[in-house]
Amino acid sequence: MSDRSSLDEFGGGPGLFGPPHAPRGREEGTRAALIAFVSTIIFLVVALWAILSSDAWPAVQRQFFNWDHFVEVFPDVLGGFWLDVKMFLFAEIVILAFSLLIAMIRSLRGPAFFPLRALAIIFIDLIRGIPVILLILLLGFGVPALQLPGVPKSALFWGLTALIISYSAYTAEVYRAGIESVHESQRMSARSLGLTQGQALRYVLVPQAIRNVIPALLNGFVSLQKDVALVLILGIREAVREADIYAAKTFNYTGYIAAALLFLAVSVPVARFTDWYTERDRRKKQSVGT
Repeated sequence: MSDRSSLDEFGGGPGLFGPPHAPRGREEGTRAALIAFVSTIIFLVVALWAILSSDAWPAVQRQFFNWDHFVEVFPDVLGGFWLDVKMFLFAEIVILAFSLLIAMIRSLRGPAFFPLRALAIIFIDLIRGIPVILLILLLGFGVPALQLPGVPKSALFWGLTALIISYSAYTAEVYRAGIESVHESQRMSARSLGLTQGQALRYVLVPQAIRNVIPALLNGFVSLQKDVALVLILGIREAVREADIYAAKTFNYTGYIAAALLFLAVSVPVARFTDWYTERDRRKKQSVGT
């Protein structure tokens, strides 16, 4: 009797050592996916039944889910939403550059750079301690009220400035965490080649750090895309402000639902892409480690 037939006889043949494990894993994965799908459908049906059977649902539907009001308000909300998108894209570009500069300054070593490091630390600590909506109010109403010559008085300018300053403080710490995650031997090797601290950061540490923190940066994108709507408190007619104006005129809140759908249309795909990229990055690091 061959060795293979002996293994088969005792139940330890291909099913134990070979590919037959793969079909079993696929079957378990299919079963798990089916269970998850069925449980989700059941949950949604129960939730919808509970909402639609409520005595207050007809009134809520008239106030928040009125199709006629949706059609009427949507063009204005959409126009305001394009302003949100423009603000988000401009602010994100500036934030990525400005926060990286702050993180590099804070990562400089040596007593000669202490004043710069102290300024970076003070900026980060102060800005992170102020709620972003309060910073928008302080800059948006306070600075124009000073009537300083040559200083912009636009509410849009100062609303964007407040968002950029606030998010730069948080993003700088993300960058700094990435820089510190790079092994110290990389910095020492760069210095041994004759590179200055600035050159070592620019050419050796920062490129590696950025790759390490891309998932965290993407999460920041999702948050900023929503927080641009906070400039409405300065009277800027973006999507939520347009919905607010319509609600004040008609006492109907369907415009808020229209604005929410537009924000979801952008934030959900970005969030899914962030999760996909994070998972791909994790698998790549695991494959390199093995």
